[in-house]
Amino acid sequence: MLREPLLLPRPTPLGSGAGCGRLPGPDPAAAPSGQARVGMGGCLSSQAADDLSLLNDSTGDGASLGAGDPPPPPIPAPPPPYQEHASIPVYHPTPSQARLATQLTEEEQIRIAQRIGLIQHLPKGIFDPGSEPSEKKIKECVICMLDFVYGDPIRFLPCLHIYHVHCIDDWLMRSFTCPSCMEPVDAALLSSYETN
Repeated sequence: MLREPLLLPRPTPLGSGAGCGRLPGPDPAAAPSGQARVGMGGCLSSQAADDLSLLNDSTGDGASLGAGDPPPPPIPAPPPPYQEHASIPVYHPTPSQARLATQLTEEEQIRIAQRIGLIQHLPKGIFDPGSEPSEKKIKECVICMLDFVYGDPIRFLPCLHIYHVHCIDDWLMRSFTCPSCMEPVDAALLSSYETN
């Protein structure tokens, strides 16, 4: 594979300022001792040249504005405020894959729709710790590791484990097994329909 040669500018003598991007102003080589310094790109520049040239050179060509010069162009309006775009949901056709909804095949869309339907058939409730000490066994959602608080929306799996609704729904979209006992939720859910 052939590469094109890299063209570099020819070196210029220090102090000339040609080609090194130095701002217009006094020659730094002629600056008194202690005032010349190395600027960006390794070019010598002076403090006075850096400070004053930006004020004097508003047109960019080295000429300063005089009395008869036209005013500089107006500053463009700021961009519109940040607006969130409608987010496209991300689905997990298999536990190791994540794809946007628009990238799913028709077969994967059907499978995910079935999974969502099964999840919606799992019973929901509100967490109530109860007053009996024996009822306080389940204290935390093992997915988010946060303690259940009175009034939290929870979902019950067929294996009788409970989780926050948003935690388990997200989990079940990736893997249709209970995070605590690894029992397949769909098999247990389908068998509960067959026994009734």
